[in-house]
Amino acid sequence: MVPLSFAHHDFQASPAGAVYWPSERAMLVADLHLEKASWFARLGQMLPPYDSLATLQALAEEIERTKAEHLYCLGDSFHDRFGCERLPGDARSLLLRLTSQIDWVWIVGNHDPGFADQCGGRIEEECEVGGIVLRHEAVVGEARPEISGHFHPKMRLNLKGRNVSRRCFVASATKLILPAYGALTGGLDAGHPEIVRKVGSTASALVPVSDRMLRFPIAA
Repeated sequence: MVPLSFAHHDFQASPAGAVYWPSERAMLVADLHLEKASWFARLGQMLPPYDSLATLQALAEEIERTKAEHLYCLGDSFHDRFGCERLPGDARSLLLRLTSQIDWVWIVGNHDPGFADQCGGRIEEECEVGGIVLRHEAVVGEARPEISGHFHPKMRLNLKGRNVSRRCFVASATKLILPAYGALTGGLDAGHPEIVRKVGSTASALVPVSDRMLRFPIAA
């Protein structure tokens, strides 16, 4: 993980899209989209049914590495409101173990409104921690510092004729948008007009690499 400063707080960010908040002993992730593959399978589009387990195993490793005591999932944790009911046994067992070990908060997103079976944890529409609002989608005009998800931002570059795409964070002085953490999630270009509308044209795309944070102005 590499250092990330936001709203006068120190965080650590991973290339996979997780953020650890040392002063709060909290991990933040967005857009797990658990059971996305099984949702597509019901529509006849067969995908490898391992996305939920892969996502949860990666998250479990992040929790173990940081010793986080709280975890906030910033919405769209399941691909639909019945996603938890479709979890295969190994993924369900792992999720139940994790939610029993730490204080786990599910913030509701647009994909999973009204979900009731969440394998533990508690559900919140949004919450405020350390003076920062945690919600699913950024709100234009919100004066308080805000961390959100929803847009699955990615930074796309052409390097010596080769197209490169990486998950990225999008940050302004008061807004931080997390990339999607789920194993089976696409992404929206960090400079997309809808993201710019939410965060402003002076925001930057932040790409964590092994030892540092790369910064790119989204207006470019």
